[in-house]
Amino acid sequence: MSTFLGMPSTRDRRGPSPQAAPGTLSGVGRPEDPLHWGASFPDAAKAALDNDQLRRNLGKATSTIRTKRARVVDEVPDWEALRDAGSAVKTDVMARLPELLEELERNVTARGGVVHWARDAAEANRIVASLVREKETDEVVKVKSMATQEIGLNEALAEEGIAAVETDLAELIVQLADDMPSHILVPAIHRNRTEIRDIFLERMADAPPDLTDVPRELAMAARAHLRRKFLSAKVAISGANFAVADTGTLAVVESEGNGRMCLTLPETLITVMGIEKLVPTFDDLEVFLQLLPRSSTGERMNPYTSMWTGVTPGDGPQEFHLVLLDNGRTKVLADEAGRSALHCIRCSACLNVCPVYERVGGHAYGSVYPGPIGAILTPQLTGEKSDLPYASTLCGACYEVCPVKIDIPSILVELRAREVSLTAGSSGDTADRVWSAAMKAASFAMADGARFRRAARVPRLLRAISRNGVIRKLPFPGSLWTRSRDLMEPPKQTFRDWWAGREERP
Repeated sequence: MSTFLGMPSTRDRRGPSPQAAPGTLSGVGRPEDPLHWGASFPDAAKAALDNDQLRRNLGKATSTIRTKRARVVDEVPDWEALRDAGSAVKTDVMARLPELLEELERNVTARGGVVHWARDAAEANRIVASLVREKETDEVVKVKSMATQEIGLNEALAEEGIAAVETDLAELIVQLADDMPSHILVPAIHRNRTEIRDIFLERMADAPPDLTDVPRELAMAARAHLRRKFLSAKVAISGANFAVADTGTLAVVESEGNGRMCLTLPETLITVMGIEKLVPTFDDLEVFLQLLPRSSTGERMNPYTSMWTGVTPGDGPQEFHLVLLDNGRTKVLADEAGRSALHCIRCSACLNVCPVYERVGGHAYGSVYPGPIGAILTPQLTGEKSDLPYASTLCGACYEVCPVKIDIPSILVELRAREVSLTAGSSGDTADRVWSAAMKAASFAMADGARFRRAARVPRLLRAISRNGVIRKLPFPGSLWTRSRDLMEPPKQTFRDWWAGREERP
C-alpha cells in the first residue's frame, strides 16, 4: 500500500504501531546557513546510500511523479513551443530586470501595498520581524516558500519570540521533526507515511491518540490542527510564484488550500519574493500556468491559484507588504554563463529525473536547493567553492524536462571548469599532480601494444580487495577516486585474452 505520491508504508495500515521513542524521528536540525550546511556532498552522499529506507522512499515517489508528468505533458501538442515561450520570457526579464522591478514597485504601491528592498537574508529577516512586531502578535502562519527557507526566516523570527507555523502539510511534517526540506516541491519526500504518523503522535499535541498511517487520517489530523491557526492568525507570510510587473499582481499556486487560507484570512500579509520571479505582463502568466503544474505535480492545472493586487477594502488582508529579496541574485545575473539559473520556476522536474538525487536525496546537497538546479544555483548564490557541480552524471535528463529550458548540464561543466582553473598549476594541489602523473602513465602504456596488453591485466589484481563485486576503498592515489565513487570488480580476463582464447577454439 502506498500514499498519493507512492511512498511505501512499513507497517500494517489497519492500526497504529507503538509510538516511536522520543528523538528517534528527529531530522537534521536547523542549520545556521540554509544554503551551506552539513558534510561535503561526497561524504553526505555515501551516508545516504547506506539508508535503504530513504532510497525506497525516494525511488517510489520520484517514479510516481515522473510518470504523472510524462502523461500530462504528452497531452499538449505545443509543449515545446510553450517551453520556448517560457524561456524567452525569462530571458527578457533578466535583460530588463531593474526597470521591471521599478515598474512592479510603482504598481504595488499604487494599489495600496508597501514595497521593501532586502539586500541579503539578514536584512529581509529584520524587515519581516519588525513588521510582525508592529502587529503585537507572537505567531504567524506561513505559505510554503523557498525564499523564506533560503533566508532562515522561521529561525530568525523564533529569536524574536515569534512562532512561524508552516501550513503546507509536507512543510509542517518537516517543521515538527526539526528537519530540513529535501525536495523543492515535496519537502518531506524522504519520509514514508508511517514515519509521518509517528511524528504527529510525538510532536503534534492535538493529534488523535489512535491515529493510523492511512493518508486520509493523517491529512485530517493536520487539517484540524491547522484550522485553529488559520482562524486566529493576524499575520501571514508567503512567497510568490510570480509577480506581474505591469499590474503589481502577485500569484501563488498550490494544491492543498492552505495557501488560500493564509492569503485571505489574516489582517496583514507579508510576501518575501526573490527578485527574479517577475513576468512583464499579465498575459505572460498564461504560459507559466500551463508549464508549472504539469512539470511539478503532473497536473493539468493547479487546484488553487491565488492572485492579489495590492489591498482591496473589505476583502482579504487590509495591509500588504512585499519584500524583494536579492541575497546574491544580482551576482548571478552578472554571470553570463550562469544567469539562466535565475530562470528557474521551482517546479522540481529536474530533481525527479536526476539519477543522483533519486539515490541520495536532498539533504546530501547541504542546501535548501537540492538536485540539479541546486547544484548550479547554490554555488552561484553563495559565491563559495563547492563540490555540488560534480553531483551529476551529466546525463542531460534535467535539461530535457526543464519547462524553461535551463541548460543545466552546460552550466555544471562551466562551474566545474572554474573550480579546476582555481587550482590548476598549483604546486600544492595534490589531485592536480596525481592527475598529471596518471595521464603521463596512460600515454606511456598506450603508445606501445605490448605495454598496453600488460597494463590491461593489472586491474585484475584489484579483485582481491573487492567485496560483493564492488571495490569501495583504494590506497592512495586511488583513494582520490574511491572517496566519492565505488569501482565495480574488474572481470577475470581482459577482452584481448578472451579474444585470443576464442581464436584458439576449433
